[in-house]
Amino acid sequence: MIYFAHIHTLSYGIILWGNSSYAKKVFIIQKKSIRIITNSKPRDSCRPLFKKLKIMTMFSQYIYSSVIHTVNNRHLYTPNYEIHKYRTRYNKDLHLQIANMTKYTEGPYFAAIKFYNHLPEYEGWNFNSGNYLFTTDTK
Repeated sequence: MIYFAHIHTLSYGIILWGNSSYAKKVFIIQKKSIRIITNSKPRDSCRPLFKKLKIMTMFSQYIYSSVIHTVNNRHLYTPNYEIHKYRTRYNKDLHLQIANMTKYTEGPYFAAIKFYNHLPEYEGWNFNSGNYLFTTDTK
């Protein structure tokens, strides 16, 4: 549990800095700490170690936190069906505003919408229950 005390705390505010240039350095620190905890060699792959320890990578935490923030703050986003009344396949997606500024398109608001819109269509999503992964209730 040393990991959660010292390394996992680096994910604080990850929605704001998860897409920055320093994110890769934090990911390298995360991988080094996983190797130290598991007594692995420096050239060993960390992918099975993350799975074995059930720890999300820094980039997975960024995506997960962004999606959870989007779900909890749906009132801040406009769905496509409020923009137009046409029944398209992207009708339920959140509306991405057209922007030419890289600073905006790489920011947390824009990234969160893109992550949310790429979630698969699944009727078992139960965002209202507090269980944000998914439910397997079949009716």
